[in-house]
Amino acid sequence: MRFMRLSRVAAIGLLFSLALAACVPANAPRSPAELAAAQSAEALSRQGQFDQAAQAWLALAAQSRGHADSYRLLAAEAWREEGQLDRAAPVLDTIKRQRLSGDEPLRFDLLLAELALGRHDAATALRLTTQPNVVAPPALQLRLLEWRARAMAASGDRWGAARTRVQMDGQLSGFDHTQNRQQILELLNQVGVDSLKQRAAAMQRGDRMLPWVNEALSQLGVAVAQPPPDLQQPVGTLLPGADANVREGYKVPAQVALLLPNDGNYAAASTAIREGFFAAYLDAGRNHAPRPSVRVYDSQGTADGAVKAYQQAVSDGARLVVGPLTRGEVAAVFSQAQLPVPVLALNHPDDKQLPATDASEFGLLPETEGAQAADHMVERGLRQVYVLVSTDDFAQRAAGAFKAELAARGGQLAGMITLPPGVTSYANIITGLKLPTAPAASAPAASGTAAPAENGVVNDAGIFISMRPAQARVLLPQLRIAQVNLPVFATSHVYEGSDDVAANRDLDGVEFCDAPWLFDAQPGLPNRDGVAARLPAARGGAARLFAFGMDAWNLVPYLDWLRAHPGSYVPGASGQLAADQFGRVRRVLIWAQFQNGLARPLGGSLQMDDVPSNAPPATTEPSPAGSSSGGTFQPAAD
Repeated sequence: MRFMRLSRVAAIGLLFSLALAACVPANAPRSPAELAAAQSAEALSRQGQFDQAAQAWLALAAQSRGHADSYRLLAAEAWREEGQLDRAAPVLDTIKRQRLSGDEPLRFDLLLAELALGRHDAATALRLTTQPNVVAPPALQLRLLEWRARAMAASGDRWGAARTRVQMDGQLSGFDHTQNRQQILELLNQVGVDSLKQRAAAMQRGDRMLPWVNEALSQLGVAVAQPPPDLQQPVGTLLPGADANVREGYKVPAQVALLLPNDGNYAAASTAIREGFFAAYLDAGRNHAPRPSVRVYDSQGTADGAVKAYQQAVSDGARLVVGPLTRGEVAAVFSQAQLPVPVLALNHPDDKQLPATDASEFGLLPETEGAQAADHMVERGLRQVYVLVSTDDFAQRAAGAFKAELAARGGQLAGMITLPPGVTSYANIITGLKLPTAPAASAPAASGTAAPAENGVVNDAGIFISMRPAQARVLLPQLRIAQVNLPVFATSHVYEGSDDVAANRDLDGVEFCDAPWLFDAQPGLPNRDGVAARLPAARGGAARLFAFGMDAWNLVPYLDWLRAHPGSYVPGASGQLAADQFGRVRRVLIWAQFQNGLARPLGGSLQMDDVPSNAPPATTEPSPAGSSSGGTFQPAAD
């Protein structure tokens, strides 16, 4: 087990502040010579000369009658900072705890706890760090929690140690923060899958430990429920009494780097994302908001290429890096020993590790769609669900998340099948699933309400599918022929991104979740038809990547705000965007339905404060300077 040690600089600062406090008269006055000697010892500590400082404090203790124990304590703390706490043990034995005052008794106990753990005496360390009615001043809270967590772990209480480290999470930064998070997950992993599942089932939503338990279970290979983010307040609210252009939470760095692969298998995706990014960037100029310069780098679609592009961007003065794109690229950038510039990665790494402290992750995850489909169906009263999915990776991942969320919401998986590729007849599969049947005339057309069973009794069954349009167009008519008229819900993969009335009539009634921009359902964004008329990358299935690129820019000014203000969200093109406590940006999608061969949003458009529903579309296209590798895009004067 690795243990976090607060940074040496922070420790020196703490020791210095404690030494200053020691110079304030407590129970006896100090002579000018004693004060001068104390200041000299403080200076040695501040300079990192801890051994010399310890000797100076001991010399003071020998000369002072009223403050001898305080000086001995400072000597012991100096040796601790030197990494020689064992040398302090004899000095600690001479200190009378009752003569200490202020925060000195707690500091004394913490040194004894550290010594006890070094001697494998976990019971003593636990007693010293869990004493009742002890109020730690802010300067000592982290240190107390750190040693309490260590004592609990050494005593075999891994759950208690993890809970204690979660208490520390919001107070740490940089390497200490990253290391503490790793230790939380290591401790939870040792608790075991069964115990974690039981604890998670007993927790209420909002429990601070629940996200950590779910994260640990996920790393252990268990599909966990993914309840949608709690969306409370959109970002960008106009500040009352401020300049008309000042919006809450809006903050942009001076220079942004966009890392995308230019060639190879990801060139087409990169083009759509890059053009979406700059379309939103240019559209932001309508509000006369400050915008940074943007430079695009070729990440080459490889781990080495992504790391080199990141390092070059940092060398060129970037203050925020957006990208790279592939899971392998993201993992490589995150695996660097240090991230000197914050990152908004456009994917999630393939190693399931938490993002670094200064990193955020944003991706179009099929798991998100599967989980939200389960929520949507349960909210419609459909708790008995049949799942039919393709062999594609996205479909399998969506199905896994769907099952986990359905179970968490009290639903039941009535049956599941993976449809083999290349098959045109699903009659035997439909029969084998034993789907409820009803005459077509009496069945609702995927209205989202419960469907009638054979005997006319209304049941609560529905069907979830995740597959591409061609396969769905083969499956749906065969379900109707078999008189299976249950409501059908799907992931976005069932929609090609453009209307094909003749082909999509076979999908009539199917509801699916998708990006709001595809249906102009999010006010305040550039009109999709207007953009698509000029940019091919905004058409068809590529439109989702275009919307994703738009949101890559839309997130830039609000990343810090989202992480610091739970419940806040960006009304984005690919969904409502909220950041969780781990720095992962999560999407809430809208629902649409095929009606007479046309895909139409359900429930009208999404609303956003301060943005008129008739906001004008963007009238400019991404500049060539913004889409060339290594080019720099400077905002025009507003």
